This record gives sequence, C-alpha cells and structure tokens, in this order.
Amino acid sequence: MATNKFKTVSLDTMIDKHIGKRGTKKREAFENELRIDLLGQAIKQARQERNMTQEELGELVGVQKAQISKIENSVKNARFETIMKVFEALGAKVNFNVELNNKKLAY
Repeated sequence: MATNKFKTVSLDTMIDKHIGKRGTKKREAFENELRIDLLGQAIKQARQERNMTQEELGELVGVQKAQISKIENSVKNARFETIMKVFEALGAKVNFNVELNNKKLAY
C-alpha cells in the first residue's frame, strides 16, 4: 500500500505561511483585496440573475457599460455612491456591519 507523502493543511495555515498572519500589513491588504473582489462578483452575479447586460445596468445607473465592467472586475476605483446605485438598480438588499474593538457600531 502506497503512503501519502503530502500533508493536509488548512487554507488559513497556507495563507498565514504565504501571505502573512492576521494583523500584518500584507495580510490586511490581501483581505481587503479579497473583499473588493467579492463585492464585484456579487454585482456581476446579481446582474446575471436579473438577465441584464452591463449596458442595460449602466443605463439604469447612469454610467457607461465600461464603468459597470470596471466595477465588476475591480471595485477599487468606483465611487461608493455608484456602487450603491448599482445595487439599487438591481433591486439588491445591502447590509453593512461596522465593528470597532469587537463592538458593532452600525448595522
């Protein structure tokens, strides 16, 4: 019987090893980038579930198709107001949690 030479490790362990532990600048940048990517993916998924093109969504929001594409692929440069308009046009409910010192400040 062959033995498995590979050790199974958790995703958190791999991220800690290759990106850095939580609280480090590199890890925080990674986590922020991931959140931004997930937001763009949520917008794209909601648009597709509504069977809308980027152009149609752009018309509802008042921006060009290219702006919708940029938002879906990298929200970093989009205005918060525009992102909120996109979700509103999609009829999507958005919730935010703001925490400071493990205490919720806003819901």
